[in-house]
Amino acid sequence: MLTSQLYIRGVHCNTVSCKLKHCSQLIETNIRTGQGGRMSTSRSPTDPVCTVDLGAQYITATPYYARIHHSFYEELLGQGILTPLASSVEGMMSKEEGLKNYVTPKGVSSIVKHYLKESAGAEVFFDRHVTHVYKRGASWEVWRKDGEPEHFDAVVLTMPVPQILQLQGNVGSLMASPQREQLESVSYSSRYALGLFFAPHTHISTPWAAKYVANSPCIRFIAIDDRKRSTESPACGPSMVVHTSVPFGVQHLEEEKEQVQPLIMEELHRLLPDLPQPASIKCHKWRYSQVTRSVAECPGQMTLLSEPLLVCGGDGFTHSNFDGCIESALKLLEVLKSSL
Repeated sequence: MLTSQLYIRGVHCNTVSCKLKHCSQLIETNIRTGQGGRMSTSRSPTDPVCTVDLGAQYITATPYYARIHHSFYEELLGQGILTPLASSVEGMMSKEEGLKNYVTPKGVSSIVKHYLKESAGAEVFFDRHVTHVYKRGASWEVWRKDGEPEHFDAVVLTMPVPQILQLQGNVGSLMASPQREQLESVSYSSRYALGLFFAPHTHISTPWAAKYVANSPCIRFIAIDDRKRSTESPACGPSMVVHTSVPFGVQHLEEEKEQVQPLIMEELHRLLPDLPQPASIKCHKWRYSQVTRSVAECPGQMTLLSEPLLVCGGDGFTHSNFDGCIESALKLLEVLKSSL
């Protein structure tokens, strides 16, 4: 059977990877530690059992996607990676009837870890910052910071679209003008997230597990993460995630996290004056939080070159949720199967 060297850049392609059994694959991400990108789970620096999701908070399935992606939901529910959201989320707005909400008892990164585990022995590397991609005859040469160039038969790029446009090499010259225009039209919201870790036996007195905040210039969402996931335990302290509003994120986007964290904490204490003192705090800037405008008509992928294959995908080509990532992965899979 033919074996091809496939380079997958980003974390949205795990579904693609787990279905390409005949390829030798190398998956790289510039995430420093852990797995998941915007579906990542952070751990307390003093208690690794205490975790918090700083990005995606829960998975919402519409009736349409619950039907066409039934096999994905069935697999994740069957293995306990997803469970129904049973806790109270104050201020949640349902845009249509029949929505089903799910949480991840082991953190949202457990979805990514599941698909990587199923990826037929693909090599996965972290903290790899790709800088250049060159076409070299019938293959691709990929350069990264602090590393030697490597060669691949095909390249899949699933990082945020602005980062695709920032790649050096001859990727830009291979784009047709309409493709570049479509990519340049993609936009993302930006926000900050705080993860608060508390000591064991700490009690956070709120009637809800999570809440959308409507009356704050700074904070949009708060969740007691272990309560939201229904995983509270006396052996582990609670954790909390705080998401800022998009306008606040945009206003402070170019500031250092150390400058922004006190502003968020001040507003959090105004909203929750009885909040106990956390044992530690993690502040994260989501420069590319959610897609606000995707590639026109949501094609799921964009093939920049067919031979050798260079293809882009991710939620910038669909929409920013679990089903958007699955849709893009399936489109990428079609392209790869026809190419390799």
